[in-house]
Amino acid sequence: MPKTVETFRGVAYPWLCDAMGHMNTQFYSTLYDGAAFHFLAMIAPSAELAPRRLGWADVRQTTEYKQEVRGGSLLVITTQLLKLGTSSTTYLHEMRNAETGELHSTSELVTVLFDLDVRRAAPLDARARARATALLE
Repeated sequence: MPKTVETFRGVAYPWLCDAMGHMNTQFYSTLYDGAAFHFLAMIAPSAELAPRRLGWADVRQTTEYKQEVRGGSLLVITTQLLKLGTSSTTYLHEMRNAETGELHSTSELVTVLFDLDVRRAAPLDARARARATALLE
């Protein structure tokens, strides 16, 4: 079973909410994006990628909204690696209420390691692959 790791913890501040009083969908993406940066750094830290002119590029994201998030809610996002490819990672975020555990949303992403100069996918090196494999076990 893949390991689940905490990748975000925060508050749904009122300015993240729309006229209906719940967090607007654009901010789910914002919070998931921050969680992804933390998660992907567990596989390949930016200190290793930047000198090699590598980064990450999302190629697919599927978000499901399960239960609305009200302003003031304490949130936690956990992430698990589902699949590892030659240059890609498939992972799942779950956003929950930090106090009650209620599931608010999920987001599954496919992200590829990306060569910033040639603008295409690059293979994961042995160190990144070993870190990712540890997340799958």
